[in-house]
Amino acid sequence: MRPLIVDALASGKGSRLATRDVIGAGPRAIAGVLESSKHMPKLAPVAAVLEGRVDLREYDALLVSGMTSDLTAIRRSVSRWKKESEGPVLIGGPVSSEPERVIEKTKADLVVLGEAEMTLKELLNLGLSEAYTPSENDLKSVQGIAYIGQEGAVFTGLRPGMKRSVYDSLDPSTGVITDYPLFRSARVYVEVLRGCSNYHRTTLSSENSCSGCDLCREGSMEERYYCPGGIPPGCGYCSVPSLFGPPRSRSVKKVVDEILRLLDRGVSRFVLSAPGFLDYGRDLLVEPQPLTDPRHPEPNYEVIEELLSGLASLDAIADGEASIMIENIKGSLVTERAAKVLGRYLEGTPVNIGFETGSAEHSRSLGRSSTPKENLRAIRRLRRAGMKPYAYFVHGLPGQTSSTVSETVQTIEASVGAGASRIILYRFQSLPMSAFQNEPGAPPASRDPLSKMIQNTARGANRRLKEDLLGAEVEVVVAEVYDRDRRFHIAYPMLHGPVVLVEGVEMSAGDVFRVIIEEVVSDRMVKARPVDAMF
Repeated sequence: MRPLIVDALASGKGSRLATRDVIGAGPRAIAGVLESSKHMPKLAPVAAVLEGRVDLREYDALLVSGMTSDLTAIRRSVSRWKKESEGPVLIGGPVSSEPERVIEKTKADLVVLGEAEMTLKELLNLGLSEAYTPSENDLKSVQGIAYIGQEGAVFTGLRPGMKRSVYDSLDPSTGVITDYPLFRSARVYVEVLRGCSNYHRTTLSSENSCSGCDLCREGSMEERYYCPGGIPPGCGYCSVPSLFGPPRSRSVKKVVDEILRLLDRGVSRFVLSAPGFLDYGRDLLVEPQPLTDPRHPEPNYEVIEELLSGLASLDAIADGEASIMIENIKGSLVTERAAKVLGRYLEGTPVNIGFETGSAEHSRSLGRSSTPKENLRAIRRLRRAGMKPYAYFVHGLPGQTSSTVSETVQTIEASVGAGASRIILYRFQSLPMSAFQNEPGAPPASRDPLSKMIQNTARGANRRLKEDLLGAEVEVVVAEVYDRDRRFHIAYPMLHGPVVLVEGVEMSAGDVFRVIIEEVVSDRMVKARPVDAMF
């Protein structure tokens, strides 16, 4: 089989306008399964397929990964494929949580839900390795897929989550990283943890009624796993626990080895990917029970330090030629000790704290793992430890009222006062397999006076924070020529931040410079000039 993997993540209708410097972990995980079965996949961003820069006739199987918002790009890529090939089409990633809709819109042969690695291995053994779709009789026995059978759409049910030992035995591909045009400057996500420990439930679900039993907050690890009312676990707007279950951590050795191989390929910026990084290793503290409590036990400090110290000792990272970042953490787990451990190895790096709302009552009713007060405390601790906390909020959530908006506005300002470096604001969109899957998405903030108040506050805060960047020195890695003005090159901060336009020196993709920021162009972009010679 000659498989083509298409990365449609965050591509919307076909081209990624934001987060161009992000390479997710999912497509590389699938490529690793194919490589372990002696198939050598090619990986392509969806834009390359849609623009005709990939000869589809060279391949005989198509695997597409995307999110719910990427369905148009996925549909277009499958349509192009079917004009060139009769080979099977498989679709996975978060978009697969709506299998019937995906099959209807794309006419794909198979949709793979949730954890895909073991499902793909089984499909390969049933005939996919010969580039044909297994028979319906064979497909019935495979958990975690959807397809069109003789009597219509068939969903075989979610595959149980992999045991930690099985998960840790898998090896994501590092070879296909060079198929991404910006791999030398991109933030490359390396998965350290899969699943989420927040098994609280929302009380705002319109489909399932909360009985008030409070098992999801006060029960044992096993009791939290199931809800008598059938409410999906986690924050009401999130589908991660439903799709991937409780956390399972990869071993330190596996993570370090993968990053070493990526360094050899020329990668310079790494994100240790996890729904909540401070869950890393906590599952080891409660085994064989599932980790379904987002608050207890405390972080596994020893394992976290083992991972971060092991990475910090790698030559490229110790010399500043490469950087390590984390993304999301739960405020409830940011103890003084946790903040100090993170600050010791990740000084100057951003880290995201999810508030979503500034109202304590609204936060609890959403199923949040941390209160706004805990999140503010976490920001202060992280700032003292030398990190750059970002605060996340969402407008238009179910349960939003004038009262919750007033508290959210106050909390945005309080988060800046506590040391937040940036306010990130999203609009609520309902996700399949979340408790709010049947709730209507929120209108744009411009059409909702309450959401507009939150948006104006966030924008004002970010304008003030951007002005603080003027005169700052930042280490950046060069990505590409700026297509709107070819006098400039686009560069990205080694430790994340706004897009940087650099003018006036010879540079190539992957070069590392130290620059001084001279002008704020927008809330996403700044201009800078080099202050040091090239590293």
